[in-house]
Amino acid sequence: MQRRDFCLSAIAASATTSVWAQGKPIRIVVPYAPGGPIDVTARALAERVKDSLGTVITENRPGAGGNLGADLVAKAAPDGLTIGIAATATHAINPWLFARMPYDASRDFAPITQMVRVPNVLVMNADTAQRLKINTLADLVAYAKANPAKLNFGSGGNGSAGHLAGEMFKRAAGIFAVHIPYNGGNPAQLALLSGQVDFNFDNLATAAPNIKTGKLKALAVTTGQRSNVLPEIAAMSETLKGFEIDTWWGLVAPAATPRDVVDRLNKAFTAALQTPETKSRFAMLMAEPVGNTPDQFGAFMKKELARYESVVKASGAKVD
Repeated sequence: MQRRDFCLSAIAASATTSVWAQGKPIRIVVPYAPGGPIDVTARALAERVKDSLGTVITENRPGAGGNLGADLVAKAAPDGLTIGIAATATHAINPWLFARMPYDASRDFAPITQMVRVPNVLVMNADTAQRLKINTLADLVAYAKANPAKLNFGSGGNGSAGHLAGEMFKRAAGIFAVHIPYNGGNPAQLALLSGQVDFNFDNLATAAPNIKTGKLKALAVTTGQRSNVLPEIAAMSETLKGFEIDTWWGLVAPAATPRDVVDRLNKAFTAALQTPETKSRFAMLMAEPVGNTPDQFGAFMKKELARYESVVKASGAKVD
């Protein structure tokens, strides 16, 4: 380590000890609007760690697909008092989707821990599935191959998780379906329910109510294994070997945050993720708690960033 870097780390560590000793609150920056699954899980964890870390508050900074909030964390003082959410969009998709990024997803953050993984699910309009006699993922693939370009799928917009999941599915299955982007997940779901589109890739928590009432037919979850929440739904990997994509998010700090501070945060948050209260709260959102080491989360994010490069470029999606 060069002398300048050593001095900066020493100063940061000294400052951290001082501010934590003063009992200053820690803030978790959520780069999305209040009320969504990421916001709800962040607030739940903030409540669970108050005994070990003191007061932890959440601050919503939505905008630019999550980039505004993530950039705030990247440029914050590395004192352990400002941490934030790293998500599939902010740390795997946006770096390839946006022509200009305010931060470097691979270098400007210190991983703390992955929080959750949320399965996505391939769903069809139930009436459409019945009319086309599609009961399984294999049926959908067979129909698409026998009827080129007759199927379409919706998403919450170009470059959204649902759009990219659809592109990965098309490539893995060797089929073609027309992508129809909507302005957000809710309009995309309404389009599916009204029969304007044939299938979507949706968040399992969002789709579950309509699956249970029979309005949507679930063909497969996109995780490597079946979901513990709805185990009757097959995994896509059962038909398309190796197919796996899900939504994830976790906690990160500014890159220069001292390792001992990161480790302390990791210990508190991973313990909170394993409590029965957290597991029960997350289960309501169809979210599975993860909890891992900083190195494991860092390696995972690096792998996800590399994986989405080809997916985004193949989709042609771009934000200027």
